[in-house]
Amino acid sequence: MADPPGCCSTCATCLLCPYSCQWITAKKEKRKGLRTTKYDCSWFLFLFCVFLFTLVWLYFAIIILNDFHNFNEFIFRQKKLWLDWSLVLLIATAVLISYSSVLLVLALCLQLCGQPLKLHWVHKVLLILTALVVAAAFAGLGIKWAEEWKSAWISLQATGPFLHIGAVGGMTLLAWPLASFIYRTRSTGLRVFVLLVYCAAMIALYLAPLGITSPCIMEENQLPPKPALVGHRGAPMLAPENTLMSLHKAVDCDVQVFETDVMVSADGVPFLMHDEELTRTTNVQAVFPERAALNSTAFNWTDLQQLDAGSWFLERRPFPTVQSLSPGDRQEAAEQRIPSLEQALEAAKHSNLSIMFDLRPENHSDYQNFVNATLGVILQSGIPLQQVLWLPDGFREDVKQQAPGVQHVYGRKRVKNDKEPVLHVNLPYQDMTSEEIRQYRRDNISVNLYVVNQPWLFSVLWCSGVSSVTTNACQVLKEMEHPIWLLPSSTYFMIWIVVDCVSFLIIIWAFVLMKKCSRRRRPAESETDVLLTKINSLMQE
Repeated sequence: MADPPGCCSTCATCLLCPYSCQWITAKKEKRKGLRTTKYDCSWFLFLFCVFLFTLVWLYFAIIILNDFHNFNEFIFRQKKLWLDWSLVLLIATAVLISYSSVLLVLALCLQLCGQPLKLHWVHKVLLILTALVVAAAFAGLGIKWAEEWKSAWISLQATGPFLHIGAVGGMTLLAWPLASFIYRTRSTGLRVFVLLVYCAAMIALYLAPLGITSPCIMEENQLPPKPALVGHRGAPMLAPENTLMSLHKAVDCDVQVFETDVMVSADGVPFLMHDEELTRTTNVQAVFPERAALNSTAFNWTDLQQLDAGSWFLERRPFPTVQSLSPGDRQEAAEQRIPSLEQALEAAKHSNLSIMFDLRPENHSDYQNFVNATLGVILQSGIPLQQVLWLPDGFREDVKQQAPGVQHVYGRKRVKNDKEPVLHVNLPYQDMTSEEIRQYRRDNISVNLYVVNQPWLFSVLWCSGVSSVTTNACQVLKEMEHPIWLLPSSTYFMIWIVVDCVSFLIIIWAFVLMKKCSRRRRPAESETDVLLTKINSLMQE
């Protein structure tokens, strides 16, 4: 294959060496008469598929960052090891996508320079390993974290229009090496097949917006009000979770509801704690090493008050925001203790803050006593009952009788045979579609979705019309005065048409240009073939 004009031998050699792992010049390769075989083409196709596979995993990795703190907590409960595994995920993904991207770029440049695509066996092995690693990651995601598939589907509502533009742009750039391949290859069947596949892919991409839907494609005047913020265990990015400091930080973030978890001590004192064990958020292993593995409800209130509920936050840094805390906040965090429900209700009452809580553990044999003890504290606290949002399903009818002013929040969707109307629901954000959220809004049902940390997700739910969201990142969502993007349908239609038309014109130009270049090379190639034939005849004589 002759090098096209503008592709020097040195450049071709620099591209060929890392791809083929053979440090010889491109001219020597040409003298050997090496050409890209069908076998080499199959490996290039495999490389392209691995690149796309890894690119899709990169997209998933970015999406699941919204929920990754749950994964960190899960690993800690299983292995008693705390690490921000999101960093490991992102670093590993970056290595895989960088490797496949570099190889793909080298292959495309080699094709443009007319060099053979002789992928070295080391790269072949590494590509197979890359595909296996990504496949294992997807399999693990599907087995252990299946709800993230729903998260990915929701994310397409936020990224769909931009993914479409990016995909059209990438496939348009692919027109140059594709045209070079089509005009160089001698197999008519292969040329027709590749061209048909490319055309089918481009047509599918050009028409893709017909299937793209997003709640953020709307007029500005149709945008619902900004969802209220519910602090997930307070403001856990700014203070130790389920502490009074966390509650006060949530108030500073304009949070309207403090979401927490309540347990009852062995001597009947309700207190704030999420985990059934105290090991993650206290120093129980240092104070009561022989009892560290016991359930939180096995400790009396005197024992619980001896525990440090803040130092772990500074030592383990569950969120990157911990390192940016001021010295004063660090000192305050280090002094935190486990608060009682009575203390939390008093703080909420003074801050005019609603409080929503789960009562754990639901399967405890004394759960009814837990409900009675919790209700007693609420009624004695003097907090307006409309500021109390009751989540537990157990003994809900008793709660309605003893404290009729409490607002009841249900962790399920409404059903037709509900005895009483459901006015408040609290669900994972994956469990409700945009259409359901709009319908609930029309029926005056308050919808709170959890846990929403990323601005892209908050934007989609905002456009859908959700009433409120539970978040770890109240300090981030507080600053959002508008969804990340909002496009009228007419504007999006114009962008779609312009992008497709520009892409089509560039592809036509690429094929025309590469055809002219191929015609310029043919006379030179013909003269070279005649000369080589004569030399061969003379040598045979």
